[in-house]
Amino acid sequence: MSEKILQVKDLTVSFSSYAGQVHAVRDISFDLCRGETLAIVGESGSGKSVTTKAILGILPGNGTIEGGEILYNGMDLAKCSDKEFESVRGKKISLVFQDPLSALNPIMKIGKQIMEALVLSKAATKGEAKERALELMRRVGIPQPEIRFNQYPFQFSGGMRQRIVIAIALACNPEILICDEPTTALDVTIQAQILELINEIKERNNLSIIFITHDLGVVANVADRVAVMYAGKIVEFGRSEEIFYDPKNPYTWALLSSMPDLDTKEQLFSIPGTPPNMLHPPAGDAFHERNQYALKIDTREAPPFFKVSDTHYAATWLLDPRAPKVEPPRVLRERIERMKRRAAEHAGQ
Repeated sequence: MSEKILQVKDLTVSFSSYAGQVHAVRDISFDLCRGETLAIVGESGSGKSVTTKAILGILPGNGTIEGGEILYNGMDLAKCSDKEFESVRGKKISLVFQDPLSALNPIMKIGKQIMEALVLSKAATKGEAKERALELMRRVGIPQPEIRFNQYPFQFSGGMRQRIVIAIALACNPEILICDEPTTALDVTIQAQILELINEIKERNNLSIIFITHDLGVVANVADRVAVMYAGKIVEFGRSEEIFYDPKNPYTWALLSSMPDLDTKEQLFSIPGTPPNMLHPPAGDAFHERNQYALKIDTREAPPFFKVSDTHYAATWLLDPRAPKVEPPRVLRERIERMKRRAAEHAGQ
């Protein structure tokens, strides 16, 4: 088994608000192995980004880690002070933000921003920083880096700005790269280029990556393993092919069914209803009010994780031996068959 570089155990995070405690992350556990990409997927508000902010120690002032451990190289990051985080944040664990325009200083030249990341983290002296910054720009595919070095963010396209944000994140040769929806604001062609770049960097540097997204389609060819989150909990966890070809949780079925597909001849599926109010998380399975396959027990008792395989687990009462046998919706079964055919064709080329 691969070396575990990060272990999250029973993590619980809440936020104080004028209306009460918002239970954003509820008792989640997962491991990240060296050299792998773990995707965390789910709708907005499911707790994905809060989880990564807890790992990096950048929760807002009203956020609190109420329980659990975040273990990295013998350190419990859940209990680290800001001073202790200085040796980890940006140096060992780095973050690629969702919106590159707001992540960059609009009135500072690009080259200086990369140099600043190098100098402040002591990854390079002032004398070495410029050459290192130019090297990083070349590595992430910025053309004519000597010229672009002295330009401002507004002179770059969205895709190029995201490449600069990735360059800054790589400045200190981190071991873990967290990508928080890094392709959301980009068109499909540029999305593919950024995903390919992240994959190349992962292979070259033996990076471990946590990839946050609401779109399962984005991570189909990127992730080694996938964790599906809903209402602050992980509801399904497995290898990428297990989640895409043999999903077990009705929420995963709904996410996969709502993915755009060029071959779909019917109206695109949308998940009915809205996510629950996390001020007052619902009893039982949090997805039961939106789930057409919900059982009576779902309204009363949260399901445990049922083992599908040694690497695949799902929290749904449908996997209980006493539950009625239910198949995924027809639209999803047809989609899975198309994905399998495409994979087979691609493998035969």
